[in-house]
Amino acid sequence: MSHSQLQQITELLRSSPLDLGGDVAVMRQVFDEMLADAPMPGDARTTPVTLGGVPVIEVVAGPATAPGAILYFHGGGYALGSAARSVNLAADIARRIHRPVYTVDYRLAPEHPYPAAVDDAVAAYQGLLAQGVPPQSVAVAGESAGGGLALALLLRLRDHGLALPAAAAVMSPWADLTGTADSLRSRAALDPSLTSDALAARAADYLDGADPLTPYASPVRAYLHGLPPLLVQVGSAEILLDDALGLAAQAARDDVAVTLETFPGAPHVFQGFAALLDEGRAALDRLGAFLRYHLDTPNPSATPLVAPVTSDAA
Repeated sequence: MSHSQLQQITELLRSSPLDLGGDVAVMRQVFDEMLADAPMPGDARTTPVTLGGVPVIEVVAGPATAPGAILYFHGGGYALGSAARSVNLAADIARRIHRPVYTVDYRLAPEHPYPAAVDDAVAAYQGLLAQGVPPQSVAVAGESAGGGLALALLLRLRDHGLALPAAAAVMSPWADLTGTADSLRSRAALDPSLTSDALAARAADYLDGADPLTPYASPVRAYLHGLPPLLVQVGSAEILLDDALGLAAQAARDDVAVTLETFPGAPHVFQGFAALLDEGRAALDRLGAFLRYHLDTPNPSATPLVAPVTSDAA
């Protein structure tokens, strides 16, 4: 990652009008307008569908020649964002795994507080399986709050004795809604996009009085044994650093195969800037390699730190 690239992204984020903790109606519009500025990749094809009664967008980019699919969850603090505005990042992943990505329009808080998003995630996953896609050919992924939701889905499936997907990859996951992580303070001056106050506001809307320690809201506090292999990616310049570190540590303690990748100086969900940031492209290449390995290798007996990476450039 060049200093100039990182500086450009940091300045872009610091000058953004987005305040994650601001008025929800206003910030939804700001968030959507920001993401809409990026043109859709020329090789991306999108199709609105439903899975288990939940609206999703099927995203294909490049040759979708392999069996299976990815179920994807967008970020936005459980209050902002949409499947439509996550298409570019979903396409970057689809291009690397040679499979369709289904990005889920789960219900948002405060109108639909916890556990609505988790319920929608489970319904969409079961809907995908109902179409004949076997669980071993499915992986789940997400960024920020969507990363936390992907983990909550895994926990709900495990706890109800349902078939689990082959693997999961989460980028800068918001996995601890208690607001007690040290990095909320120690990384505050470095983070150009998130603040602890903003996260607290969105957590209050989402939880609506529920205990933040509940495992499906704060997966980093959960017992993770039995989950499929995990890939966790995080930048060092974000206040959610400890969410990722704590998740990886808990997974290791609970005998879950986990790969943690930290990227020095990178901001929150830097993979979304792959068109401008070398490290964003590299992270997506590694994420794609991880998912391909677990989808292409039935019941792998060992989990490599990262499978050999071949770039399918963003």
